[in-house]
Amino acid sequence: MRVLVVEDERYLAEAIHARLAQEAISADIVGDGASALESVAHTEYDVVLLDRDIPLVHGDEVCRQLAQHGDRPAILMLTAARMLNDKVDGLTLGADDYLAKPFEFPELIARLRALSRRRFSALPPALEVGDLRLDPMRREVTRSGHFVTLTRKEFAVLEVLMREPGVVVSAERLLEKAWDENANPFTNSVKVTISTLRRKLGEPGVIETLSGAGYVIGRMG
Repeated sequence: MRVLVVEDERYLAEAIHARLAQEAISADIVGDGASALESVAHTEYDVVLLDRDIPLVHGDEVCRQLAQHGDRPAILMLTAARMLNDKVDGLTLGADDYLAKPFEFPELIARLRALSRRRFSALPPALEVGDLRLDPMRREVTRSGHFVTLTRKEFAVLEVLMREPGVVVSAERLLEKAWDENANPFTNSVKVTISTLRRKLGEPGVIETLSGAGYVIGRMG
């Protein structure tokens, strides 16, 4: 999953970024509404974590503009306002969920995961391909009932593949969804991560490489 954090309080933004990284969630940070709209226009995000009171373009207007497009990221509006009317206003503007500050990180993570699932045709909380099972909420992977220990990046790459079983996912798309905006597009990180994933997941192999196209899971028997 890839998230855009729109928050002008730098300390909070960096704290959110650090916690998301612990949950194998890639995130980018912007501090104003204009940058948020520009980022969404150029990058495919699953969820936008949108602070309401931000400079240049107010969070309400950012939400309104994003909501006008059918193929858009889910929007979790984040604000210090706790009044019921404020929550109703945010949802009316097009937000998919609303979380008031201060908040607990476990709730934030749970809401982000829930919103991401809605974008993938209401996938169940746990993803399964054959004897391979991935639970995003618990950050657990098992194969044939045995736990597989993965790094955060390996987990993120596997989750992207398992959300689209049978679909070829390019290295570029994996880089976009599992890394952040600072990733080097010429890096071999994807290839290395896929290699270690294959080793840890064991035999028979479940990740297939299609030369010049990318990677696919769920087609190997």
